[in-house]
Amino acid sequence: MARQSPQRPDSDEPELDDSAASGTAAASAEATRALWAELRIDPVEIALPAGTGYTLRAYRPARELTPTDVEERDQDDPFLARRQVVTEEEDEEVVILDEEVAQEFKESDEEERGTRGDSGDEAEAASADSTDDAGDEEVPVFLSHKGRLLLFKTAESLVSFVRSGAPNDLSQLDSWGELSERVEPTDVTPLDEDTYELDLVVENLRGGHDAWDSTLLIEAGEIARDLSYALRVPAVLDMLSAGSSLDDLDEALRAAANGGIGGFRGRRRLKKIGAQTASLGWRTIVGKISAVVDWRD
Repeated sequence: MARQSPQRPDSDEPELDDSAASGTAAASAEATRALWAELRIDPVEIALPAGTGYTLRAYRPARELTPTDVEERDQDDPFLARRQVVTEEEDEEVVILDEEVAQEFKESDEEERGTRGDSGDEAEAASADSTDDAGDEEVPVFLSHKGRLLLFKTAESLVSFVRSGAPNDLSQLDSWGELSERVEPTDVTPLDEDTYELDLVVENLRGGHDAWDSTLLIEAGEIARDLSYALRVPAVLDMLSAGSSLDDLDEALRAAANGGIGGFRGRRRLKKIGAQTASLGWRTIVGKISAVVDWRD
């Protein structure tokens, strides 16, 4: 019996095999990454206890950025406003003392300059160079406005906002105008390293040393530092500053993840860090970050 020919599909459109479809998807992903790389802005996905949302982040030299304005945000917090009044009163007293000390230092410094010649000029030059270096350091800036992070529950709503021309802190970038013209919802696909799960951190720490997820916790520290800097949340910056218990946790996790002798020492350091203390600290951090989020549907 002669073998029958396979039936052709009714549609006249050619079917794409799996390899062709895969190639198309890869080309699309490559084009998306090229867009973000060209404009030096990246989509970011952040999960918080209240939900998961998309935003944008960029890194630029500090001298090129105008920090977000937090005055309106801080006035909305009566507790923060009360603390600011106390701080300002204390600062006024300290300023008087500082002026007296500064005058004494100035007089002694002038006397010292008379004996050391040009070394004072060299010190001033070194100080100026240090200031210039700080201005050249790349710092994070997010899709935020008046001290609040804008988080969008869908890629479509994020793109709609970008195209709207609404004021935000990223609009000061020279590539913002081009992004608003070119970006599509399908472009909002954050890389794995730009996806953060802050909602899981506290629960993971409560599970004890053996359950700690180093990747989760290290990435949480990175995004928390970026957000606290860009959104001007000094309390979180202090909690994660060098020498703090949470910074020690971060360093120990990194050492343990690297393996080798350093990894062994890192694991020993982790055993000395209290799970309850770490979880309470991170609960505070997640709470403070959540408090400065503006959710957009």
